[in-house]
Amino acid sequence: MNDSRLYYDKELSWLSFNERVLQEAADPKVPLIERVRFLGIYSANLDEFFRVRVAKLRRKAILDKATCDTKTTKLLRLEELLSEIIDKVQTLTNTFQPIANNLFRELAKHNIELLFNDEKSTTFKKQLTAGQKTWIKTFFDHQIIRHITPIIISSNTHLANCLDDDGVYLLVGLKQYEQVQYALVEIPRAEVERFIILPIEAGEKVKRIVMLDDIILYFLDDIFKGIFEYQEIDAYSIKLTRDAEYNLNDELDQSLLDKMSKGLKQRLKADPVRLGYDGNMPERMLKSLKKALKIKEEYNLVPGVRYRNFKDFIHFPNLGVATLENPKLEALDAHRLTKFNNVFEAISHNDVLVYYPYYKFRHFTEFLRQASYDPSVTQIKINIYRVAKKSEIVHSLIEAVKNGKKVTVVVELRARFDEEANIGWATRMKDAGIDVEFGIESLKIHSKLCLVTREEDGKLVRYAHIGTGNFHEKNARIYTDFSLFTKHKEIALEVDNVFSFIEHSYKRFRFNHLLVSPLTSRRRLYQLIDNEIQAATKNNEARITLKVNNLVDKGLINKLYNASSAGVIINIIVRGMCALKPGIKGVSDNITAISIVDQFLEHPRVMLFHNQGEQSLFISSADWMERNIDQRVEVSCPIYDEALKERIIKTLELQLSDNQKARIINKTQDNEYIKKNAKNAVHSQLAIYDYLKAQEHFDRQQFTIDDD
Repeated sequence: MNDSRLYYDKELSWLSFNERVLQEAADPKVPLIERVRFLGIYSANLDEFFRVRVAKLRRKAILDKATCDTKTTKLLRLEELLSEIIDKVQTLTNTFQPIANNLFRELAKHNIELLFNDEKSTTFKKQLTAGQKTWIKTFFDHQIIRHITPIIISSNTHLANCLDDDGVYLLVGLKQYEQVQYALVEIPRAEVERFIILPIEAGEKVKRIVMLDDIILYFLDDIFKGIFEYQEIDAYSIKLTRDAEYNLNDELDQSLLDKMSKGLKQRLKADPVRLGYDGNMPERMLKSLKKALKIKEEYNLVPGVRYRNFKDFIHFPNLGVATLENPKLEALDAHRLTKFNNVFEAISHNDVLVYYPYYKFRHFTEFLRQASYDPSVTQIKINIYRVAKKSEIVHSLIEAVKNGKKVTVVVELRARFDEEANIGWATRMKDAGIDVEFGIESLKIHSKLCLVTREEDGKLVRYAHIGTGNFHEKNARIYTDFSLFTKHKEIALEVDNVFSFIEHSYKRFRFNHLLVSPLTSRRRLYQLIDNEIQAATKNNEARITLKVNNLVDKGLINKLYNASSAGVIINIIVRGMCALKPGIKGVSDNITAISIVDQFLEHPRVMLFHNQGEQSLFISSADWMERNIDQRVEVSCPIYDEALKERIIKTLELQLSDNQKARIINKTQDNEYIKKNAKNAVHSQLAIYDYLKAQEHFDRQQFTIDDD
């Protein structure tokens, strides 16, 4: 099954996912402020797409050109794909601006006016009151201009080195007769908020927000007058996106920490992947810009909307009524934990499963907090991929060392875009006396494991946490993820063995319960799918339900195709990339796939196999991608507790029944919504919350009866 017609290109599939994000911004049923924020999510996603995926394709194309005298079929396809990507991005950009304009009009109906300055500043002059103009002038003089130092562009200026990857700039043209002097002005990021809320004057109902970019545009003269002579001045926004990859050298005497620090510095000077610029920029200015940046390939240039860093709209403020945002769902307490005197007593009684953000992440931080001072706890092990800026988790680990516990933390320094933060955490934890390890240099550590060892009645007892998401307090309020707490003797021992494998990768361990990448995951997954194929060939019921972020591993896709051909019924929930094509006659007739984009970011990985009625269920840290199966340390864990298994299966059923936020993933990935049913509406994220809330009510009643 190597026919490319059987697989949808993963990069184009990723753009299809981001189109679903843009659909949320366009959906009138989504609260208005949330729709504006989806514009920011879309923009942030697109930045990362160019920094990572497009950059990787460009590197491949450059390498092929350098090593081949003539264009190979592979190189031609790469160039074709890059062209298709740019065409798709431009189509989405053309869709983006009308959606944004409509949202700004809708905001105005709610007396929230995002006041954009036009090129000649007439908007500000006409619509701002005298008092507001005075306020803006004072704000500019006292809060903004001190953070602005223009770069005057000359023939000796290495412009690419002047542009940060995450920065937004104004390219300014100072025209004196036929001569134009160009300059670069960076929009301050850390020092000043992007959205400036103007004071409301007496009798006014309208609340006005102006962009920091526009205030700088309005006072451009104040920056340059007296230093330069010019008759005309204009400015247009630009943003440079760089390759996010970096090289680690092979010097044996250099620590991984030092190598990563050096690699991050390389990223600051990495090749430009995309130049975004205001589509209204004059041709003469654009030509000078391209020349200064030495940009030739068309796919480096992306004309677009005026405000280049739309990702800041993720934090757009709500100045209106509460109904302009999603209603806050009060995170639940897991009664299986809170009923008992401490978390270890609770886990000893029953396995515990929590599902963020429906449940409080505090359940995990409390697990570590209690472990940090419990006299019976002797050791804590945890692997960290991403943590919050103010991490309660790290705080508890440091306190545990003070209390005499042995603490081992495996820090993944190569967690993309969190490398710098993780280097800082690693240094701080080392200084505090924590045993910090950096895992296996050739494999990213992406598992979500924590192991606490206690001494109970003279024996060492292990308490394990296996999750699908990172130990990140902030993300746990946005990402949906499962966390399992268990005292299962064999599972906890296998979790300990994963830590031993990370420390000593040359050792081999037997895993009878956990699926561990890169050791056993592929073989075990193939076996689980083959079991369903065998059942189907005997005319027995055979089903697979799969929930992942990305499904692009061709080996696993081929297995699913084989299963479908054999009669296995396969339901897939995939948030992002999907290379599998459902509905191909004779190949994938029995496969249906949907994608849900909603208030929370769907993040857990779940695998359910019918297994002749016994239902084998796993939660996992691994997507179905080659890198996750073969090139990372990942862990999938079976769920044995029947009540917990039933809860996860019910959440899958609710998502497969969604007729409000679910889109069909078909052969063309055109993101058609599942037909909405007003009479029997299933909005899965809200339905899951209601279901779990009811289950907690049942648990409280059940435990009360047991106590009696």
